[in-house]
Amino acid sequence: IKDFKRFGKPRLAFLVTGGNMDSMVNHYTVAKRKRKDDMYSPGGKAGYRPDRTSIIYSSRVREAYSDVPIILGGIEASLRRFAHYDYWTNKIRRSILLDAKADLIVYGMGEEQIVKIAEALESGIPISEITFIEGTVYKTKDKDRAYNPVHLPHYDELLGSKEAYAKSFIIQSKNTDSIVGKPLVEPYRNYYVVQNPPQAPMSREVLDSVYRLPFMRTYHPIYEKDGGIPAIKEVKFSIISNRGCFGGCNFCALTYHQGRVVQSRSHKSIIEEANKIIHDIDFKGYIHDVGGPTANFRNRACKKQEKHGVCMNKQCLNPEPCKELIVDHKDYLTLLKELRELPNVKKVFIRSGIRYDYLMADQNDEFFWEMCEHHISGQLKVAPEHISSRVLDKMGKPQKEVYEKFTKKYIEINEKLGLKQFVVPYLMSSHPGSNLSEAIELADYLRDINHRPEQVQDFYPTPGTLSTCMFYTELDPRTMEKVYVAKNNHEKAMQRALIQYKKPQNYDLVYQALVKAGRRDLIGYDKLCLIPPRNEKQVNKAKGQTKKKDNGSKSKRSRNSNGIRKKAANKAKSKGRKY
Repeated sequence: IKDFKRFGKPRLAFLVTGGNMDSMVNHYTVAKRKRKDDMYSPGGKAGYRPDRTSIIYSSRVREAYSDVPIILGGIEASLRRFAHYDYWTNKIRRSILLDAKADLIVYGMGEEQIVKIAEALESGIPISEITFIEGTVYKTKDKDRAYNPVHLPHYDELLGSKEAYAKSFIIQSKNTDSIVGKPLVEPYRNYYVVQNPPQAPMSREVLDSVYRLPFMRTYHPIYEKDGGIPAIKEVKFSIISNRGCFGGCNFCALTYHQGRVVQSRSHKSIIEEANKIIHDIDFKGYIHDVGGPTANFRNRACKKQEKHGVCMNKQCLNPEPCKELIVDHKDYLTLLKELRELPNVKKVFIRSGIRYDYLMADQNDEFFWEMCEHHISGQLKVAPEHISSRVLDKMGKPQKEVYEKFTKKYIEINEKLGLKQFVVPYLMSSHPGSNLSEAIELADYLRDINHRPEQVQDFYPTPGTLSTCMFYTELDPRTMEKVYVAKNNHEKAMQRALIQYKKPQNYDLVYQALVKAGRRDLIGYDKLCLIPPRNEKQVNKAKGQTKKKDNGSKSKRSRNSNGIRKKAANKAKSKGRKY
């Protein structure tokens, strides 16, 4: 508590955040093992922040100053604003607002909400009466407090019914837009947790004003003695050009946090930031990234969104691009050209990722050519995630054919440019919908394209995603149909091993997976096989052990012979004879 009293009692309120990453994701791997490092802490050392940071910090504040308003914000609070599945305890937890004993949650990016809350508190309005600000969540005992709300299932019902949880989540996912979203009410035994509709997207002028603020652009100097904050290396020379995403990946929480409406900064604002970067003493001529959640999204998906909001029952890109989707890379390309023409800029990279299906939907190839020629550092990382139609549907990703057309075109353009650049696909194992058959299908594909992934991401069930809802309920909340989910650690290990079937240490897992799936046809010496037969492996191993044993026996016999000779020589010498 002493640390929370160091700066004295605040005039308006405490603003509490767990950091720029959910603390549990930050602290634990998908296997629930404690991480050994933390790139957001001094010297990269783990252990500076507690688990469930927002709850712990808020509790300490409440102990120190019982009468001061507490407002939660940041990604941890934003994604846990309603009852949510907690992967680390395998339970449904209450809204973080209740567990943290806080007064308000600011969800989303929060810049405008903070100003409105401060103005309300400054004017003398009690925190309990600040229930009217968009993009906030409050608690109340008056069930009629919210105007024309949608009622979610009671928390007790969520504890007892996975169907109720799935229905609750799909309602929440349909109310993430400021125009079509309605107030949502989640009942508890003693409280009602009320979410106001989202804050309206910022205009370009307002967004520019946020990025014009005098940020220090680095970590606090007190951390220098401990080695600084390692994560700064990845972002120090990168520029955020947009926020929001209409990509619709079901395993990503960005839609739940930032919404589907894309907001972007002006070229002038971005150029101003680039000039600050250029004059940094450590700048070597390379702008590492110009992007955001999706680099090649710069504007709203369609004109309809401006007045009518996003479609509640339809995605912009899935299962295929909407006919109303505006596909245009001209503005982004112009921005990149302006940046690379700045003095002392050698190269401008795109690292935050592109949606290749959006790129393929563009009839104008100019951006594709420019990207290959100027904005890739030898390899382009994209995220097909899988190739099975069933799994891709659950992921909200484009079908395999789109990825294949993209890679073919990418190779052709690079060949014509005389460049040797590669595509590195991100892949995910054990996503809901993927069983051993789908994992083997992916392994077959990797064999056919002769790709050996160095890294594979196991699906991580984090709060706020539709995929996590599937993982917990084993239902697709969009249709309420059953979904296969790999929850057994051994099966998850087999799915992961199949993607890296060439690694010797994965042989046993791959063998077990193929036998279990009835795919012994993939064990053998044919070019279509994934691994050689186990017996041959055992024979070779046995031969190696026999050879080692024989060598050992020969050495032993040699040692014994030498010993016998030595004893005979000593005996002869003692009798005065030559041996």
